[in-house]
Formats: sequence, structure tokens, C-alpha cells
Amino acid sequence: MTLEAIKYKQGQLQILDQLLLPGESRYISIAGVEDGWRSINTMQVRGAPAIAIVGCLSLVVEIYGKQYETKEELHAELSKHLQYLVTSRPTAVNLKLAADDVLAQANSLLDEKTTDAETMKKSIIESIEQMLEKDIKDNRAIGDNGANVLLKGIDRPLKLLTHCNTGSLATAGYGTALGVIRSVHERNLLEHVYCTETRPYNQGARLTAYELVHDQLPATLVTDSMVAALLHTRKIDAIIVGADRVAANGDTANKIGTYQIAVVAKHHQVPFYVAAPFTSIDFDIEDGSRIRIEERPEKELTHLGGQRIAAPGIGCWNPAFDVTPAELITGIITESGVFKPSELAKQSKAK
Repeated sequence: MTLEAIKYKQGQLQILDQLLLPGESRYISIAGVEDGWRSINTMQVRGAPAIAIVGCLSLVVEIYGKQYETKEELHAELSKHLQYLVTSRPTAVNLKLAADDVLAQANSLLDEKTTDAETMKKSIIESIEQMLEKDIKDNRAIGDNGANVLLKGIDRPLKLLTHCNTGSLATAGYGTALGVIRSVHERNLLEHVYCTETRPYNQGARLTAYELVHDQLPATLVTDSMVAALLHTRKIDAIIVGADRVAANGDTANKIGTYQIAVVAKHHQVPFYVAAPFTSIDFDIEDGSRIRIEERPEKELTHLGGQRIAAPGIGCWNPAFDVTPAELITGIITESGVFKPSELAKQSKAK
């Protein structure tokens, strides 16, 4: 059975509440933009591609049954809601780019004299609905491109490591970094995959492990602090992680802990790959120093399952992401191909 994090049909949206996993699998309804914003902000849904899709689909739910007397009225509502949705989580670029695309389409339709409000609404809805199908198609391409580069010149099964969650729970389906691992497995060339616990929110232990068990992949969970020992004692062929935002020079913002894994990978001469849709590359940002890093509540660090695990009164610093410098990244795997960080500028001009 295919794992679905997002269920959508004709103006009705449900998401798998990832805060409850792995203990409980429960879908919750998203009744509009306010629910969409809240589900993203509280991380009931997470992962840059999934955030973009759920955010935009919540807008569809919001406008689906409404009637608009003028295109200007519809345009004003779209603009207001899109600006609000982008504030839900600032680091991931996908939602901002998707919102920009929707607004650009709305601007174009507003200028078309032959288009009425209802036609404009239907066109916006159809474009957003296509995001689900496109994301799965792109993820499949990312998986194939990644498997091809990992297996080039190798005719034996691979041992791989991944961080955080980048699978079906973080996308419309299949996944990015985990999609690469799935693609390797489908070729019967995956010996073993290791996933990190990913503190403090435990996306690896709660979500990636859930997906690996669901798909019956040979897998082992390790804590974040075990990565150096793992690379030292076992032959890991490559590390594949996702990305929330990639700067024009290849610097990559991803889940906190990614940077230290890349440093350790460099020391042990283990290839370190980033897998992400091309939309995760923000060519408007020159380098990683310009990426805004979200900071999360202290309670995510001091409590686990509602129980305090840290001494009362201790100060906390809880950035959700860190930035891995481009020089530590072997390649960036996208649906359009695999690129060295230094090659991204050329791809921007090609696009």
C-alpha cells in the first residue's frame, strides 16, 4: 500500500498528522487557509515540497465553493492569503516560489479582458491541483538521477545514510533523498540504509524509520551523535539528504545537524549529496549567509512526548536548520540532473 501524507479531491483536503506518528496514523481535515497555515507552522505537515503543496491546496479549499463578483475581488483575496501562508515557515523556499507562481498567474488573468472571475478561479484551482502530480513525477526523476550517479561504475549493493525525513511524508509521494534510496532498492542494489534520529524533533526516528519499515527496506536507526563512529567503523558508500533552500552558489539549508554530517563525511571521504526539486534552488540568494534560519520553541528541546527531559531553568538555542557550505557537497540531485554546486549558476541561465 502506498503511503500518502496528502489526500486531496475536489476541494477537500486531508493531511496525515505527522505529530502523532509513529504511534497513531490519523488524517485531519484542512478547511481553509487558517488550517493550512497552522498545520505547517506546528509541523503537522513538514518537508519543503509538502509544505508548498499543502499551503497552496489550503488556498484551493478556501476559494473552492465561493462566488466572486469581480476578478479584482478574487485577486485581492488570493494575494492576502498567499502573503499569509508564506509566513508559516520562512526557511523553506518552495512555498514562497509556489505562492509567487500562483500570484503571477492571477496577475496575468486579471489583465485578460475576456476572462471572468469564475474562469479565473477555475484556472487557479487547476494549476494548483496539478502540483500534486508534478511533485510525484519530479520525485521519481530525482530518484532515478540519484540512483544513476550513486551506482555509476559500481556493481554491488550500497550502504547509505540519510538525515531527517525526505520521503513520502515530506512530499506528495516517493520522496527526494529517500526517493533516491527507494530507487536504488528497486534495482536490488541497496544493502542497507542508516537513518539518523534527527533531534530535537526526531523526524528520522518517528518518520523516516516509519517509512523504511512500511516499505520493508533493510534499515537501522542511529542517533545523530553516532554518525562519525558509523562512518569510521562501517563502509558507507554515500550520504543523501534533502534541502529546504539552496543558494545560488550551492550552500544548502537543511535540517539542523546536516552541516556536521557533511563535515564528518568530508573527513572520511564519503560522498555527500543533496536531493531536492529544482524549485528548492533560490537563485535570488547569493550564498547561505543570506538564508533566514527559523528558530523553534524551546519546548521542542526541553520536552519529549510532553515530558520534561532537560533541567528546569536551562537556556536553549533551537535553530531548525543549518547551512552546509557548497564545498562540502559532492552533488545536488534534481529532476533535471545532478549538478556540482559550481554548475548551478549556469543552470539558472539555462532555465
